[in-house]
Amino acid sequence: MKTNFPVLYTERFVLRKMDESDANEVFAYFSDDEVTRYYDLESFTEIDQAVQVINRWGERFDKNEGYRWGIADRETNKIIGSCGYHSWEKEHFKAEIGFELNRSHWRKGVMTEVLSPILEFGFAQMGLNRIEAFYDPDNTASKLCLEKAGFIYEGVLRQAAYEKGVFCDAAVCSILKEEYGKKQSI
Repeated sequence: MKTNFPVLYTERFVLRKMDESDANEVFAYFSDDEVTRYYDLESFTEIDQAVQVINRWGERFDKNEGYRWGIADRETNKIIGSCGYHSWEKEHFKAEIGFELNRSHWRKGVMTEVLSPILEFGFAQMGLNRIEAFYDPDNTASKLCLEKAGFIYEGVLRQAAYEKGVFCDAAVCSILKEEYGKKQSI
């Protein structure tokens, strides 16, 4: 059982473990239909839903099944989003990365800034060889963000998921350890 959640730092943010005291901030963005538009959950309607998701992310870490960092503003320590790994397949040295951000922080370079140390952690500390991301093909903001981080588009999995009552496609992209190393040395 793990006890020390890794804290990462960027110029503007502290990437840290979230706890129930962060529920109001998590609720604020997960209750926004624009934030959850391409997300595999319905918009939150009760604060307890935020507490549950925070606890679920904590349990995933405790069971050594993944990491989910809260993106906290360095000045206020308030959570504005999260990013992390799930679907960690240790035997295949790969994991899926996911993220979301409060709409008031969109298009300000937040995800570009936080993806770098999180990718580094995945390759250096988790021993990953492949980090993959799945997103709705209509979600051009996620696509561009991932491309900027060095992910390579691989294609679309047709009707790969059933979300919010409909079958939906999933675009997939990935970055390999060897590609990330080359990107860092440029």
